[in-house]
Amino acid sequence: MMIDALGSPSALRPALPAAEPAFLGNVAQAPASPGSQPADFTAMLTGMFSDAASAVKAAEATSIAAVQGKASVQQVAEAVLAAEMTLQSAIAVRDRVTAAYLELSRMSI
Repeated sequence: MMIDALGSPSALRPALPAAEPAFLGNVAQAPASPGSQPADFTAMLTGMFSDAASAVKAAEATSIAAVQGKASVQQVAEAVLAAEMTLQSAIAVRDRVTAAYLELSRMSI
């Protein structure tokens, strides 16, 4: 029994699309044209953190479904890793915003 050769490197790619942080959907909605009004920063942050909370809730729901025998271990791992990546990204943005605020508050007027 021989193993067939791979026809192309694309055969090595995973079948599922790469997961991206859920909050990127809110960032992608910002207008791209130079003459348009920028999106409200507060609304973007609010959406980002609500999307992060939704990703964590979805991971919890998938974990519960796995305990009930309705989801595979792979689905649980994917959901948990996506939630972790989203949460880490949201925390990094929060840390940057806090650092920028602290830097502004130290400036002399």
